[in-house]
Amino acid sequence: PSVLDSFALLSGQLNTLNKVLKHEKTPLLRNQVIIPLVLSPDRDEEIMRQTEGRVPVFSHEVVPDHLRTKPDPEVEEQEKQLITDAARISPDVAQKQIQSLNKMCSNLLEKISKEERESESGGLRQNKQTFNPADTNALVAAVAFGKGLSNRRPPGSGGSVQSGQPGAGAIIAGASGMQQVPMSGAPAQQQPMLAGVQMAQAGQPGK
Repeated sequence: PSVLDSFALLSGQLNTLNKVLKHEKTPLLRNQVIIPLVLSPDRDEEIMRQTEGRVPVFSHEVVPDHLRTKPDPEVEEQEKQLITDAARISPDVAQKQIQSLNKMCSNLLEKISKEERESESGGLRQNKQTFNPADTNALVAAVAFGKGLSNRRPPGSGGSVQSGQPGAGAIIAGASGMQQVPMSGAPAQQQPMLAGVQMAQAGQPGK
């Protein structure tokens, strides 16, 4: 019952406060001036939490900076000078200056983006692996130790020439037979030439 009584009391007070704030005669809070009531040089954890760690203390030193509504006199003078200089420039000259500034900014951004792309591509090229370690190890093992190579020879690669080309043996046999048997009716001086041609054919078994 005590909790319910306290809750009812708080609820009534909040309703009264809302009615007062919503009343048409109540001035807007945004138009009110904030006046510091308590200034302390000690560290305030609540202010640290509310300001996300930017203001550790609420003292006489920081209050004028945080509660001021106007800039410093020096900054105000600089702003007035800038406004005066801007008012002297004609709209055409101002438009040309704006275009030139935008062009310079766009060129600078393009250069920066190009440098970033080149640096990224260069890093990718340096980090990219151009070979397969497994294939390299397999090739080294095959060349050095013969690992993975087959002992079987393909047909036709081994043996003598006569076994691979049977026609050559017949030519050689025929040539030797013709060399040993003299031709009937042929002069004797033609036999050495025939024998030379037959020996040349015997030396070239592919013909």
